[in-house]
Formats: sequence, C-alpha cells, structure tokens
Amino acid sequence: MTKKRTTTLKELANVLDLSISTVSRALNDHPDISPATKEIVKKLAKKMHYAPNLFARGFRSQETHILGVIVPNISHLFTSTILKGILEEAELRGYRVIISESQNNESKQIEMLKTMTQFGVDGILMSLAKKTLALDAILQILNHKPMVLFDKVSDKIPCTQIVINEEEAAFNAVEHLINLGKKRIAILKETENSFNSEKRYTGYLKALKEYHMDIDEKIILSTEDISLKNGSRLTRMLLSLKKRPDAIFAITDNAAIGAIKALHKFNVKIPQEIAVVGFSNSVNSTIIQPALTTVDQPGDKIGRTAVKYLIKEIENQESDEAIKTVEIKTSLLVRDSSFTA
Repeated sequence: MTKKRTTTLKELANVLDLSISTVSRALNDHPDISPATKEIVKKLAKKMHYAPNLFARGFRSQETHILGVIVPNISHLFTSTILKGILEEAELRGYRVIISESQNNESKQIEMLKTMTQFGVDGILMSLAKKTLALDAILQILNHKPMVLFDKVSDKIPCTQIVINEEEAAFNAVEHLINLGKKRIAILKETENSFNSEKRYTGYLKALKEYHMDIDEKIILSTEDISLKNGSRLTRMLLSLKKRPDAIFAITDNAAIGAIKALHKFNVKIPQEIAVVGFSNSVNSTIIQPALTTVDQPGDKIGRTAVKYLIKEIENQESDEAIKTVEIKTSLLVRDSSFTA
C-alpha cells in the first residue's frame, strides 16, 4: 500500500513555477498578489487537497489559535461536561482544542505538558492529576505559556484557577442535614491531600462548629480511592459502631451511592434512620433509589469560564497581578435520600 502523504507548499510552488512565498501569500489573500495568481494557486491547492499546517504556521507567527487541555480522566462524566464547555467556548472565540489525558499519572502529566508546548499551543488548561507533587516542571512551562487550572488545582501554582465554591457547597449540604434534625453526621472523604476533599471537609467542620455539634473522629472516615466500592465499605464500618450516625455526607456521588447500597443491604431506612448526601450530581444520582440529594456542579460553566480567562491572558498578556481564584457557584439538589414529604 502506498503511504499517504500531505501536499506541501513547495510542491504547489514547483507545479506553478512560483516561489514558495508567493504561493503562501496567494493562499492567504495577500494584497501584493494579483487576483489572477490567487485564483490559479487556490484552484491547484484544492485539486491537490492541500491543507495548511497550522503548527508550522504557528511556529512562524508565534500563534496557533490552539489551546491544550489536560485532564486526569476523559471518561469521567463531570469532566466530560467541563470539556463540552471548553470546546464550545473555544470555538466561539476562534480557537481549536487539543485534549489529552494524564490518567492521574504525574509522569504522564509532565509528558503531556511538554508535548503541548512542542505543538506550539497558545495556552494550556489543566486539571491536575492526583498526588501532583513535582511542581517544578509545571512552573517551568508556566514561565513560557499562559496556563489556567480548573477543578483539580493547587495553591502552590501561581496561575488563574477556576473552581467551584467547594467549602460553601459542603457547608450547605451539612447544614441541610442539620436543619432536618440530624445530630450525628458522618463524612466520607479522601485520605490524600486533595484540594477538593480538604475544602469539602473544611465546609463540613465549619457547619458542625457553627451549629455547636460534636466533632467525632469515629465518623470521619477516609479512603485513598473515594469510589462506590469504598463508599459501601466505609458505610459498613459506620454501621458497626455502637453509636451509628444518623446522616452521611460523602464528598462524591459514587461514595454516596455506595453508602446507599450498604444501607439497603442492612435494611436501614433512608432517610428516616440515616440520610445521605453526595456531591457532583452524576447521572447515577437519579437512578439510585432513593434518588440522591447532591451538590450540582456546573461543569459547562467551569469549562467556559476557564477558556475565557485563558484567552484573555493569551491576548492581553496579563501580568502576575491578574492571577486570581474564580469560584463558580453550585446548588444543592434535594431529593429523597435526605427528604420525606
């Protein structure tokens, strides 16, 4: 099989017996090139299926109008809603997008950052991989490329960061349970030093303190992987306590759904005996029975906002003084897992 290849400017120039620069200017409607020459060049380019090399053009002009996006997991539903917002907002503003997945691997994340830089992207949008510790590589690229972090962020990286109001959202969720008369509220969170988990835990503690409720370490449970399976496992631990909780706040919907499954298995009435609240408003939150009360994260808005701030920085070359943390508001969706009519 003959190897397919791309038509180059040089080949067009050879066929027409013109210089490469003349062909290039004709394709770009340069005023110095006559209409007749433009027509001939464009007709041949179409016939030979010529497509401009955006990366090569970018290297010459220092602009590609391409944004690089790096996320931990493309298949994650919440991530997909953010990516949809990124793609739509970038297109509206005349930018293309390259998306890559770090698979929550720090080494791969660094590799992807270097690849994006080599491609000549104008700026980078990134959600950090778990356990991102080696910041030197990120900071080095930040010296050369505008960067905006979203969702999974770090206060040790001096760039604009787009997040939800994690602490306030968690506070509102726990306050909701307190207002229902719940007195002993457990939390299922992450073990590792995760920005999102720590903020939600802070909101949980803040709500308990504000309402003068006891903070009991026995019902503050952590796991490295805050999954459905571990949500179920941690809930079984809570049920084994002599003094059970009467509510569970899980920092992810998966963990909350795992909690509901465990409660069903042990015939615990939800929400009468133990109420459950999750976080993210995943598609499964309405499929599980009872339907899960959860914090709705506007992923589309996060993605659009991240693009707006990155392009503003690319086009205005804003100084370090413009660095900011932008909080996107969430809402609590009250369903049957924490409410009975």
